[in-house]
Amino acid sequence: MKQFDFELEMQVRDYECDVQGIVNNAVYQNYLEHCRHKFIQIIGLDFNQLHADGIDGVVIRAEIDYKFPLQPGDDFVIQLKVAKRGKLRIVFHQQIVRKSDEKLMLDAKIFTVLIRNGKPISPELFIEKFNENGIVMTEM
Repeated sequence: MKQFDFELEMQVRDYECDVQGIVNNAVYQNYLEHCRHKFIQIIGLDFNQLHADGIDGVVIRAEIDYKFPLQPGDDFVIQLKVAKRGKLRIVFHQQIVRKSDEKLMLDAKIFTVLIRNGKPISPELFIEKFNENGIVMTEM
C-alpha cells in the first residue's frame, strides 16, 4: 500500500508458529485485529465505552491473501487504510510487510459494520473521528 492511515510494528513470537516453523494462518487475523484496535484507540474511540453505550463493531467479511510466511523473530509492519462501502460498511485494507526486505507478506480487506441491539447502524461516529484526524475515506 503506498499511502496508509496507520501502521503498527510487531515481531513474530515463537509460540505463534506451527510445526512447519511459520506463523499459523489464524494468527494473522489476530495481528490484523490488534492493528485495527490500536488505530481506533489512537483516533480517540474506546471499544469498551462503545460497548457500554450499546454499540459494537463486528467483522462481517475477511478477504485475506497470504503471499509469503512470516517466521519466528521476523519484524514486520501492519499497514492500514480505511475506506467505505455503501452506507454501512467500513473497510480496512491492511497489509503486512516484513521489515528486513520490505516484502509484502499478506494483503487483506476486512469488512466491518457497527451494530446496536443486533442491527446495523450508520458508522457516522467513526467517520467523524476519521475526519477529525485528517483521514479521508474513499469509496471501495
